[in-house]
Amino acid sequence: MRIRIDLAYDGTDFSGWARQPGLRSVEQTLAEGLGTVLRTPPPKLTVGGRTDAGVHARGSVCHLEVDPRVWRALPGRSARPSGEALVSRLRGVLPGDVVVRAATAVPGTFDARFSALRRRYTYRVCDRPHLLDPLRRHDTVVWRRPLDVALMDEAGGTLLGLRDFAAFCRRRDGATTVRTLLAHGWWRDDTGVLVGTVEADAFCHSMVRALVGSVVAVGEGRRPVGWPLEVLRAGRRDPAVQVMPAHGLCLEEICYPEGEEALAIRDRESRAVRSLNDPQVGQEGDAPTG
Repeated sequence: MRIRIDLAYDGTDFSGWARQPGLRSVEQTLAEGLGTVLRTPPPKLTVGGRTDAGVHARGSVCHLEVDPRVWRALPGRSARPSGEALVSRLRGVLPGDVVVRAATAVPGTFDARFSALRRRYTYRVCDRPHLLDPLRRHDTVVWRRPLDVALMDEAGGTLLGLRDFAAFCRRRDGATTVRTLLAHGWWRDDTGVLVGTVEADAFCHSMVRALVGSVVAVGEGRRPVGWPLEVLRAGRRDPAVQVMPAHGLCLEEICYPEGEEALAIRDRESRAVRSLNDPQVGQEGDAPTG
């Protein structure tokens, strides 16, 4: 059986999602917890958005394969559904910085990575350090210079649409950097902290933090509103674009289509390497990331 896991985590003490020898990762921590509860070796997990060291998540999704007999046995003598029993038991074995919110049996066509329609991240910046809530220091970046949130919002909006984001990505052999940016907006919350939302069908490695860095330069007044778009059109990494600190970033949501057929269609679309000339047809093998 294929099981979808919805989870959240504080990335402060993790070296990112992916397993790494000798380092603490979300993937390994969750897999070991699942192995303990399921009484199996730690299962292989497929995640919808891989996060770097220090990045947080409120709305991450992964999937795994579970023997149907093991799934049915989870409630024991209780009348609870298997998913509810799994969530409850995981609370007893996982550390406090990882929380599993739901466990659901899904069709075999569901893939946490390739079935995703879009991912949404937020980024928090405090440019008034004396107003920073010390309880939010692990998810909010302190900025020593004042920022113009209206200019940042305007600059972010110039990047929307289907584009090649090579200038904001770390290249990977055989992978495309063509993505559809659906939202990049900025505002101040009721505490005065700047909050940015960045949403796309998929993201390349370091793309979100580089996009944020490009508009922060505009907010400082060091660059004009059109500068991020100029960087994008140049098609190459610009050393003037600062990749922002990881801890201000949070994966808020991953959205999926409903129904087995829609999931299968989305899976095929996501696996196709896209180009600006023909975004619908391509070679197989590209993988969307978070």
